[in-house]
Amino acid sequence: MTALLDVLVVGAGPTGLALATQLRACDTPFRIVDRSADRARESRAPAIQPRTLEMLSAFGVTDDLVDRGSAAVRLHLHLPRQVLHVPVFDVGCDDTPYPYLLFLPQSETEAVLADRLAARDVTVERGTELLSAVPEGDHVTCRLRRGDGTEETLRARYVVGCDGAHSTVRAQAGIGFEGYAYPQTFLLADLEADGLEPGVAHTYLTAAGLLFFFPLGTPATWRMIAMRPPGTSGGEVSLDLLQRIADDWTPDRPSLRDPVWMTSFRIHNRGATHYRRGPFFLAGDAAHIHSPAGGQGMNTGIQDALNLGWKLAHVCRGAAPEDLLETYGAERAPVGHGVRRLTDRAFTVGTSGHPALRLARTRLAPHLAPLLLRATGARARLFRTVSELGVHYRRGPASVTGPHRPRGGPRAGDRLPDIPSGLQRRIAGPGYHLLLTGPAHLWSGDPRLGERHGLLSVHRLGTRSPWPGVGHALVRPDGHVGYLARGTDLTGLRAFLDRWLPTR
Repeated sequence: MTALLDVLVVGAGPTGLALATQLRACDTPFRIVDRSADRARESRAPAIQPRTLEMLSAFGVTDDLVDRGSAAVRLHLHLPRQVLHVPVFDVGCDDTPYPYLLFLPQSETEAVLADRLAARDVTVERGTELLSAVPEGDHVTCRLRRGDGTEETLRARYVVGCDGAHSTVRAQAGIGFEGYAYPQTFLLADLEADGLEPGVAHTYLTAAGLLFFFPLGTPATWRMIAMRPPGTSGGEVSLDLLQRIADDWTPDRPSLRDPVWMTSFRIHNRGATHYRRGPFFLAGDAAHIHSPAGGQGMNTGIQDALNLGWKLAHVCRGAAPEDLLETYGAERAPVGHGVRRLTDRAFTVGTSGHPALRLARTRLAPHLAPLLLRATGARARLFRTVSELGVHYRRGPASVTGPHRPRGGPRAGDRLPDIPSGLQRRIAGPGYHLLLTGPAHLWSGDPRLGERHGLLSVHRLGTRSPWPGVGHALVRPDGHVGYLARGTDLTGLRAFLDRWLPTR
């Protein structure tokens, strides 16, 4: 009889690797398998949002990502007869150490995470496929097959499907995947494009649809994405076809050359009917797929993983009740649904052939876009959404406001802002962090919260904190505020801890 494993992670893309990184940081016994013999070498998701960089910084990988990537703070929006120079994340992002969109090929993101795991003695078991997963009492019996044809049976308490849109875990769990496919076909290439201003993201809004050039740096300078023009369906993607699109859709007519890879793809908008069923969990593309508009997909998947990982770790070590795991779907399913809705609207406006929307792209956008860009309030709200800094769990069961709420600052369920600068790194770690605000003499004694499995740290911030006045906030391991109250009475905090992190 094989030993009981805590977690089996199926899929070693960015979502699975992020989950494995957090489980390793929490010393949770797990294995991570992937049916592909090697990690992807082509660059799929090309950008990392500020919130993802914040969350990954707790594991010591963000600096490496930033060093490898290209931080874009400008967008050139090419409209008929004019070009708008749009600063990116110049407003609404003054509370993050990463106020930019980091362009980095997905292959490089995976390499950084895999290197981090290897440094912590974790082997990603590639060429290993999950054949079946059958719940039996308090565990799941999983059958694996390696690339050489040998098979293995293991027992795991929980199985997490990070295995993409065609998820085996989702099928084994019997979870539905509802939605639809868009009719358009898209072309993608990583290549060189002479004639484009470097270090800037270029978006061309045309009557025919959207064309993008994103600054990658590696494995090529540019990522090009475009709708396949009518009458060119079928056949392989060629450099001649891409050049024809660039000539027809742009006044710049950049000269394309040296493609690293080229492909075509269809876009779907689908979501899992449940993020959890019994011992099975879904994260990333296994739970939601949608248009790449706004660069949300990979980032949402990584944040799924970092919401789930610490919860699994705490339950597996006996530090938290089993129903903590129910908060995963309660918190992340609304986020996934919101991303699908947002990207669908943006995609429809940008690609639809409906006469009214084509007119909006060619006639109305040149007049409205400058006005909208000058409205800094609206632009700040847009950037908060796209950057995912605005993701919150205010209605979640693990977000509680005490009897007296502070008169400002983030609310229970919000992410902890980096105010004062460096606060996020100061409290990085696998456990909860209690922040005490206000004059030091009010918090001079021991809070007397009991032994909490070594997962509770106390920080006295004084008067330099995200909240005015005297109060206390409990920050969860994923950087979101779990409990918040004004004053020095910790009765409500103790009740929250007894619910989600009870004493031994």
